[in-house]
Amino acid sequence: MTQADYFVHESAYVDTPVEIGRGSKIWHFAHVLAHTSIGENCVLGQNVMAGPHVTIGNGCKIQNNVALYKGVTLEDNVFCGPSCVFTNVLTPRAHVERKDEFAETLVGKGSTIGANATIVCGNRLGSYCMIAAGAVVTHDVEDYALMAGVPARRIGWVSRSGDPLGPDLVCPRTAERYAEEQGRLLLLEE
Repeated sequence: MTQADYFVHESAYVDTPVEIGRGSKIWHFAHVLAHTSIGENCVLGQNVMAGPHVTIGNGCKIQNNVALYKGVTLEDNVFCGPSCVFTNVLTPRAHVERKDEFAETLVGKGSTIGANATIVCGNRLGSYCMIAAGAVVTHDVEDYALMAGVPARRIGWVSRSGDPLGPDLVCPRTAERYAEEQGRLLLLEE
């Protein structure tokens, strides 16, 4: 693949080796570190840092001032709001080297992370979940969960399109039907 297949702003830095998918855009002052994989049709906004050893799926949108550290994996179609934070160790100290303790963080497909939210490393965010702006995620998140607060707690459910679900568990935008089973939300057959 050639740079004609994707766009890198002249002020951005892209180390080698990296993979950048067709149609992706890397904007002002971004830095992509070695051994990072970016899927197709992604957007990395101003001042985004990704890597090393980060995987970004297809169709991801990463807004300004987000740092994706080693061990972060974004599945397809993840939205990271401006200045959201991913930590990389649980007990950081300036005087203690902990680079061998970076914990992996998986963000499931279709998830949304709001502006200024913090994702504590080592947790899994389920597919299509929505993390409210400013929330602090300290534990695994179920698929379709709507999370808010410090620490973040589930305050409801959202559909695949990101719309809050009412008691009937029917998406107001798409009419998709869901069912709650043992504290989890399941999409019913279409």
